Amino acid sequence: MVLVLVIGDMHIPYRSSKIPPKFKKLLVPGKIQHILCTGNLCLRETHDYLKSISSDVHVVRGDFDLNTNYPEQKVLTVGQFKIGLIHGHQVVPWGDSDAIAAVRRQLDVDVMVSGHTHKLEAYEKDGNFYINPGSVTGAYSPLDKNPIPAFILMDIQSSTLVTYVYSLPPNGEMEVKKIEFKKGEKSED
Repeated sequence: MVLVLVIGDMHIPYRSSKIPPKFKKLLVPGKIQHILCTGNLCLRETHDYLKSISSDVHVVRGDFDLNTNYPEQKVLTVGQFKIGLIHGHQVVPWGDSDAIAAVRRQLDVDVMVSGHTHKLEAYEKDGNFYINPGSVTGAYSPLDKNPIPAFILMDIQSSTLVTYVYSLPPNGEMEVKKIEFKKGEKSED
């Protein structure tokens, strides 16, 4: 079992002041092996916070990141899965599933992680898996005036990816949804 936190679009302190306390209680050191961040951390302190959870943090540059050392895209392998990571502002139109699929093909990955829209998504398409962790802080976005705070935790076991989608809707009650993806299998739509 390998746990991978997929998180992004924090926009601290510009559009949001903090990660919700209910999420912070779950994001503790020693449990998560890798962190994939879609960018828009904005401050060094936010990066330091992620490093306190796991020493293996992968960040790509968002359109609001001050750190120009973050790459535009990254490809890494976790277990049997090749994972592509982008912020998403490079994809036009923003959040378009076909455009994101084209980036996935270009990177030649099994799992494509993108952000920017602040819209939580996790789905299988044509034998590959796509993730947008949304905004962990629920930061304002011109594409969605009231995004719901969210993040994703992936549990990678051999050729199976179990995705736990965490969200905090306006009622304040945390919701968790489980999605399972098996490498090499196409879903029946």
